[in-house]
Amino acid sequence: MSQTISLEQPAPRAPSRLWTLVLGSIGVVYGDIGTSPLYALKESLTAATAGGQLTEAMVIGVMSLMLWALTIVVTLKYVALIMRADNHGEGGTLSLMALLQQAFGRNLFFIAALGMAGAALFYGDAIITPAISVLSAVEGLKLVAPAFDPFILPLSLIVIVGLFVVQSRGTASVAAWFGPIMSVWFIVIALGGAVHLAGNPAILAAVNPVYGVSFLVSHGQAGLLALGAVFLTVTGAEALYADMGHFGKRAIRLAWLAMVMPALLLNYLGQGALLLAHPEKLENPFFLLYPDWALLPMVALATIATIIASQAVISGAFSLTQQAMQLGLLPRMEIRRTSETEIGQIYIPRINWLLLVAVLYIVFAFRSSSALASAYGVAVTGTMVITSIMAFIVMWKCWQWKAPWAALTIAPFLAVDLIFLMANLLKIFEGGWLPLAVGLSLMLLMLTWRRGTRILAGIAGANEVGLADFIAMMETSSITRAPGTAVFLTGNPQATPTALLHNIKHNKVLHTHNIILTVITEDTPRPPAGDRTSVKRLSESFTAVILRFGYMEEANVPAGLAACRRQGVPFELMSASFFLSRRALRPSRASKMPRWQDRLFILLARSSDDASRYFHIPSGRAVEIGTQMVV
Repeated sequence: MSQTISLEQPAPRAPSRLWTLVLGSIGVVYGDIGTSPLYALKESLTAATAGGQLTEAMVIGVMSLMLWALTIVVTLKYVALIMRADNHGEGGTLSLMALLQQAFGRNLFFIAALGMAGAALFYGDAIITPAISVLSAVEGLKLVAPAFDPFILPLSLIVIVGLFVVQSRGTASVAAWFGPIMSVWFIVIALGGAVHLAGNPAILAAVNPVYGVSFLVSHGQAGLLALGAVFLTVTGAEALYADMGHFGKRAIRLAWLAMVMPALLLNYLGQGALLLAHPEKLENPFFLLYPDWALLPMVALATIATIIASQAVISGAFSLTQQAMQLGLLPRMEIRRTSETEIGQIYIPRINWLLLVAVLYIVFAFRSSSALASAYGVAVTGTMVITSIMAFIVMWKCWQWKAPWAALTIAPFLAVDLIFLMANLLKIFEGGWLPLAVGLSLMLLMLTWRRGTRILAGIAGANEVGLADFIAMMETSSITRAPGTAVFLTGNPQATPTALLHNIKHNKVLHTHNIILTVITEDTPRPPAGDRTSVKRLSESFTAVILRFGYMEEANVPAGLAACRRQGVPFELMSASFFLSRRALRPSRASKMPRWQDRLFILLARSSDDASRYFHIPSGRAVEIGTQMVV
């Protein structure tokens, strides 16, 4: 999720460019779903047996469910349908939210709540993916030599800590290797499965969905528990949609149909064929596909593949956080660019270290991939249900489909998602509570920040002074004029910025040139070049400038103002002063929020990153003027 943003254009891609994107998507988009064979079948059949004997009917029934889950959820739902619902080439829950806000209006709470819930659940996935992926790979060492067992947890912790520590350096230098390495991974797992499939083709009976349905009907609660584990087969499917803007629909679809899906099917069928012949190998059917001499190389390759899968979800968390900040769902945080050429290469220190602490905690708490498997599905199934609901609304309102036709189209997919969700909810007390707790906590933070900022904006608006009246008064005033340009940021271009009022009140000086700047985050990933800036000369001393950024972009104010020089804006960075308001918030007994939420909002506001850093304003050019407000 951290690769070059390459939006699809109407013109066809050059073949070489397309295959480069296909290779890149194999390395980034499919890391999560591509490492699921490490644990998915093992956990599904372990749940099915419930401590009893593994039978041929169980193997074929569970295998049938897995094959059809890949077909229905990934191929039909995401590849064929959901990827059509893009916001100017971008996908993902927040992109859907922004798209629907354009159709309904920004203030519709239901749409915002769906977007926040989907984003919050993604963080639960981002915490669990590195833990379960790395643990499942390193656990292969037990098959190489049982003496490695005590070292599995320490080695996993070392890999995870190293993964998060190197985030600040960026992944541009190694990302070019992701595609080739994961391509080797898919080829190797396909070969491992094909050898056993050729030796026992009876497993091909699983292609018949009747075996899957029969298994569920005849196994009661054990069947539902197994179904919850079967969902591990499709974890990572949401990445196809979320990373659409990075590689484009065509490249992602080609990668899935030409390499990823065939490799996964061959590997799962090979594991099933192995277990039909040797039920006792349920302990780890993935690694036991390979001869003893290949075990150590496969553990090494699997560890590298899981690191790549984890890297993708971590980078996705950075990207999602940036979108959430731009859409007003989270307070400002420091964002660092880790590449001069790759737009998607960003690093958010606060998110990185919070994720590391959370991942280390669950590794210590669960200690094995099998224990973590119970926690994994809830967050992903929840996100998929939300995506299906939002996709229905897109079909109805944005594509102008008739509501019954849109409902009939999405109903089968939503039904499958809900069945998987219910199956995973059976594991709430075995670890499924973890992603739900993370998701609910983050959604509470988003709701609090969204509500608090709106209340704060209302309070500030009640005390605003009209800009037109203020300028008329200043142009006839004898106030002292200071040379140079002053830039005043404001959220309301019709009102006088608070920093300007306080500068006049306390310093009794007005600059020769004054720019009243409004920064707007649009509901599109990147606004068209012609719509990025708006300049209006208000008087001899005052100019109003509006800078528009997309929710996938960093709000670089100096660069935006520099681009306005062609429109007559008198801006030179080294001779300009940026005046910013810093609000000191205090709780009010008459707050519109509950007391606990009021204090939580104030805590979030205090943790917000400096506006100067967020807008890329050099510290030497920024002047902050403090004000106190009661909320």
